[in-house]
Amino acid sequence: MIYKTNEYLGYPDRISVPAGETVRFQLSSKREKVHVDVLRLRCGDVDANGPGFKYEVMKSGIDGVHACLDQEIRPGSCAVVEHGGALVPSGGAWSFGAYVYPTRIADNAKAIMGNWCEAAKRGYALEIDAEGHPVLALGAARLTLKARARERVWSFVSATVDLVAGSATLSLIVPADGTRPAAVHAETFDLPADVPFDSGLAFLIAAHHRDQTGKYAAHFDGKIEAPRVFSRALDAEALRVFDWRPRTGATTAGLVAFWDFADGITTLDVRDISPNCLSGRLHQLPRRGVTGFLWSGAVHDFRLAPGEYAAIHFHSDDIHDCQWQTTFVLDVPDDWRTGVYALRLTPVGDVPEPDCESYVTFFVTPGRKTRRADLVVVLSVATYLAYANSALRLYQVHFETLMEHVLWLPMDDVFMQEHPEIGQSTYDCHVDGSGRAYSSWLRPILSMRPRGYWFNLINDTHILDWLEEKGIAYDVITDVELDREGARALRPYRAMMTPTHPEYYSFNMMNGIMEYQNAGGRHISMGGNAFYWRCGFHPAAPAALEVRRGMAGTRTWESEPGEVHLAGTGEPGSLWRHSGFAPQKLVGVGFSAMINDTCGYYMRKPDSDDPRAAFIFEGTGREERLGDFGFRYNGAVGSEIDRLDYELGTPRHALLLATSEGLGAGALPTPEEFRTMVDGLDGTQNALVRADMVFFETANGGAVFASGSITFGMSLGHNDYDNNISTITLNIVKRFLDPEPFVMPETA
Repeated sequence: MIYKTNEYLGYPDRISVPAGETVRFQLSSKREKVHVDVLRLRCGDVDANGPGFKYEVMKSGIDGVHACLDQEIRPGSCAVVEHGGALVPSGGAWSFGAYVYPTRIADNAKAIMGNWCEAAKRGYALEIDAEGHPVLALGAARLTLKARARERVWSFVSATVDLVAGSATLSLIVPADGTRPAAVHAETFDLPADVPFDSGLAFLIAAHHRDQTGKYAAHFDGKIEAPRVFSRALDAEALRVFDWRPRTGATTAGLVAFWDFADGITTLDVRDISPNCLSGRLHQLPRRGVTGFLWSGAVHDFRLAPGEYAAIHFHSDDIHDCQWQTTFVLDVPDDWRTGVYALRLTPVGDVPEPDCESYVTFFVTPGRKTRRADLVVVLSVATYLAYANSALRLYQVHFETLMEHVLWLPMDDVFMQEHPEIGQSTYDCHVDGSGRAYSSWLRPILSMRPRGYWFNLINDTHILDWLEEKGIAYDVITDVELDREGARALRPYRAMMTPTHPEYYSFNMMNGIMEYQNAGGRHISMGGNAFYWRCGFHPAAPAALEVRRGMAGTRTWESEPGEVHLAGTGEPGSLWRHSGFAPQKLVGVGFSAMINDTCGYYMRKPDSDDPRAAFIFEGTGREERLGDFGFRYNGAVGSEIDRLDYELGTPRHALLLATSEGLGAGALPTPEEFRTMVDGLDGTQNALVRADMVFFETANGGAVFASGSITFGMSLGHNDYDNNISTITLNIVKRFLDPEPFVMPETA
């Protein structure tokens, strides 16, 4: 049966909620009513070849039928300045302009600045049309300069409206850059009669008003820097070279506003340094911390030279918050178990529709009255967000070659192609070709729910299913709590488990786990490609994950030069390995290779005979193939794998328990694993292309086990949970929950 999974869309206002607290849900559908019930998921994988879709229906206060609105998604970023009429042209003349760096000139006009309203044909604005010509919109009139702005070239676009002389001058300056002389283009036009300069609406940077209801249009794709407004006539060059760099805020004749984007890069504020203080707020989270007109290349950290990063990169498809109306509020009962939860949304009508079923996922974490288990599973929300609504199958031309199979498109992919406004993942690119640096949970995420994309969260529920099957008590928290609270989020637990693919980790997350381990906490790392990308939740937009790819690692886009630092925190992005904190320092193994064809298995190594590791292999044979089976992947070593490396920080006393075998030519190293292109890089010849199973003790009685493979957890349920991967994992969990301290060897 093919399910209709997108008849209802929705998202929570908070991705994880402690038992006893409330969470708001925002839903949208063309259907006027929706039936709601709440599920606690044990296994979210609907594939009948695996453990099966397992859940418990929870009784809640939102059960039943609710009215549902059809709510629009309106992507596109801009800056909004409420001005009380201060930015309406008056007096003798009005001059305004900005540096612009268009990254996409196509399809429709791109607004630079103004208060113009498309529906009412009131107000004024400076824009670039679909061919790159600067345009001055004045009420219903549009004055167009013959010269064109060019993509990915800085220019200064400006206009002067002389109300006394009845003229308007439109200008484009391409400043000299050392490779070509300055080019100045200007034209003067007669001013239309009775221009309605006051639209009664906010002043916008990088968009204009679609109508008078708060909807925006003509979103600019590219960078804008240093917009300024004067209440007097200035020629274009004088307006361009106005000396704003001291940022003293000193009165300059006729200065109405000057927005210095170098001030407050880590915020969502756009600050006016004029005495009028006409500051504004960013809408839909455009990218800051980007190089500007004055960037010299001397520094790559905007905190060291903010004046060289005085630009904002706006996109017509930026989406941070759908801003939908709340449909209902769930009061989570105190006695609900922690775990993965989902709203199940089904139609209301006289005729049953068993093929129509949508879900909205959220997580319940321990509340004040929750009785804690000894084991906590830290689910990987940052990774779920990084992959949220990935459209690689639609737009990456090499995808079939990468995956080594024929492309197939599930219905969610078709929906995303038809509705790109829903926003994509941090693996995708904006319409201007620049990589997407942000992903938020304040929008529908199709890839984080049952009957959706099976990677990441759905894979992780196989581990929860195994814990339930074995009767092991556990709590669930997410890495959001780990990011907000650090080691304090882990302190109540004797042991922690990270699931199949905890790839994206912030500074607080990494250090929280390290502090927990050093204090005697035990860590069972069940996955692969773990603790790889350094990322961060934006402090001013805490539902948004920020990723900067840098110029290395397995990536689908690359950061522009000078733009590797996270705008929200200022810290470097890219790989943790390049911040001196390779995953090997945390769990003993780090990303080695991607496996695009045959999965493999483990064979024990001599270290597995060490008495320190005897408990791990009880009930298994010395020469057994470990995990030469598994759901969906057919092997416990697959997808993405990690290996031991002492030079990168694996503790010297770590035991190499087992190493992968059976990998083929489709197992290829991640780029940072080799320096030159040579033959023999694949899994049939390269000794670095492998998964390592590792164990080591930590200070204060703690210990770490790492599987080194994403697909390890997908082998747990094989043969009705009776297999050697399940046996090993159960041995580890039981010992890690035993209060008896581990003892580090004297040579450590």
